[in-house]
Amino acid sequence: MDNSLAGNPLLETEGLPDYAAILPEHVIPAITHLLNVANTGLATIEEQIEPTWEKTIGALEELDRPFERGWQPVGHLLGVRNSAELRQAYETVLPQIVGYSLRVQQSQPIYSSLMQLRDSEAWESLPPARQRIIEQRIQNSELAGVGLDGEDRARFNRNAEELSQLSTKFSNNVLDATKAFELVLTDPIDVEGMPKSALAAAAHSYSTAHSAGDQPASVESGPWRFTLDHPSFTPFMEHARPRDFRERMYRAFVSRASDGEFDNTEIIDRTLELRREQAELLGYSNYAEISLASKMARSVEEVTSLLTKLRTSSWDAAEKEHNELTNIARETGFVEELMHWDVGFFAERLREQRFAFTDEELRPYFSLDRVLDGLFELCRDLFGITVRPVDGDVPVWNKDVRFYTVHDEANRQVASFYLDPYSRPEDKRGGAWMADCLQRRRLPDGKIQLPVAHLVCNQTPPVGETPSLMSFREVETLFHEFGHGLQHMLTKVDDADASGINGVEWDAVELPSQFMENWCYHEPTLMGITRHYETGEPLPHELFEKICKARTYRAGTQMLRQILFGLTDMTLHSSYDPATDGTPFDVQRRIAEKTSVMPMLPDNKSLCGFAHIFAGGYAAGYYSYKWAEVLSADAFEAFVEVGLDNDDAVRETGKRFRETVLASGGGRHPMEVFREFRGREPSPEPLLKHSGLKA
Repeated sequence: MDNSLAGNPLLETEGLPDYAAILPEHVIPAITHLLNVANTGLATIEEQIEPTWEKTIGALEELDRPFERGWQPVGHLLGVRNSAELRQAYETVLPQIVGYSLRVQQSQPIYSSLMQLRDSEAWESLPPARQRIIEQRIQNSELAGVGLDGEDRARFNRNAEELSQLSTKFSNNVLDATKAFELVLTDPIDVEGMPKSALAAAAHSYSTAHSAGDQPASVESGPWRFTLDHPSFTPFMEHARPRDFRERMYRAFVSRASDGEFDNTEIIDRTLELRREQAELLGYSNYAEISLASKMARSVEEVTSLLTKLRTSSWDAAEKEHNELTNIARETGFVEELMHWDVGFFAERLREQRFAFTDEELRPYFSLDRVLDGLFELCRDLFGITVRPVDGDVPVWNKDVRFYTVHDEANRQVASFYLDPYSRPEDKRGGAWMADCLQRRRLPDGKIQLPVAHLVCNQTPPVGETPSLMSFREVETLFHEFGHGLQHMLTKVDDADASGINGVEWDAVELPSQFMENWCYHEPTLMGITRHYETGEPLPHELFEKICKARTYRAGTQMLRQILFGLTDMTLHSSYDPATDGTPFDVQRRIAEKTSVMPMLPDNKSLCGFAHIFAGGYAAGYYSYKWAEVLSADAFEAFVEVGLDNDDAVRETGKRFRETVLASGGGRHPMEVFREFRGREPSPEPLLKHSGLKA
């Protein structure tokens, strides 16, 4: 290795990534070196290729392994410690990364050898997981243009490189547009009725963002700074009394990244255009067909059929819910037309009236440490694992990041994970996600590399001496992401291409995460994660009952919202023609006419912030949330059927869930895995029942 590369933390080959040491200036030299080595190694593999596992997938896995420790940390830091210098370094090497990936996928020697292996006598002796990996590699190569030649291949590769750059730019624009907006209030009258926790966070936000000198902002007298980051935006829309401020916040939110220097409008148009071109080059009618080629759902029609059925079951409930908001608004003397920026406010007033509690009443019972203790206890009871904190020995990217190890019944460590819980809008993108740091895989020396996960949330941070007090939705989000983490960490597949969530069809990957959310409504579990942070008192039983009753509050409206996103995404990627259909915003507006009881605002450009489909993995796949929710609701119903108060039966069912859904990774088709766990194929009835949309 070049002496100039010595000590570069992105070139370490053992242990955990040294996140505290990784700097933007490490990226270009390290990744350039890794690409040079990989390209040389790929040429050697192509020269020595044979139709065997070891000479194809086995050799490629070894070639890929350095990128796990060199490239993945860079992408991770882009999401959690973003900076202009890191962006520049990332974008400099991104084209070469894309080019190398395409070179592997488009390798004719590798593709031909995999095809020969699939057709050989040796095929039947391969474990099912390895057969799946080979079949998926063949399909991925075909979807990556392995069958293209000459100018078609060159054009396909140029498009792929540009799409990757557009995705990164889209995500950065959303982050920058979110950071660029603030609403600063200085008059206590303007924040009357706002929860103390929201005011404390807003005062802290002001002190952090503005030089406060010797007189930092205070909860009582401000100034208070509100942003478009969800922990700030959501309570503001639910509690701010001045309607003009709510309107300003709402309009800013639905027009994020739609004009000025962070405008994503042209990126959307160009992304859709390039995806259409890629589909045409590969012989598909549209990009949705490419997306569905590797999913459980078999066609656009099958997806549309599910979403349409859910829409039909939800519409009447949503209309009733809207009328209820109108009525409570009238009861308070509100005489104007109910607008979008009024919905959150009056929905919260109706919740308070109907269930006699507020989100703010719950927060003191949901301190992060107590919630984590209860979550880990649940996982011990369900899956037989023990989670232990590790303090001080692990380099992290922010002082608030925590690290834990996971142990099985025999006290053997099986995995570990980072938890980055708090919102940091200055350098951390919004939302919540699980991503792999290291994958479970068998190393050349025969040892097993244990999986390591990144669990990232954006919940309310601690303020002063007050710990992080979570909203109930933030609790659900933590359980959701931990469900993803469980599938990554409890896999028993030793081949990286199918371990954890790798190789799992995208519309099944939300099953464990959404499954875990159900336990937030299980009384022993909820009581186990709650203690008042000051008094130590458990959550009152009557509050638990109210939470359960409120679970289906506005379920019709929430269901239609997800269907709007899913149908918009699928339409844009299947039948959208800019020559006849207008803009993508026009498409979304027409779909909203059938999926929203309130017309969209003419200036709603929320697609410009729809990172799931323009900067994430959900293009022509956003329906996956609803598809997987059918699976997850039905999976939880298995626990309901054996009796949630029957500890032995619940443990036995949890063990079966772990050994099937969590252990199988991408080594088996998810329908086969589900059938083994449930004894039958999934039904949408439990989802409608759990949502309160069916008796």
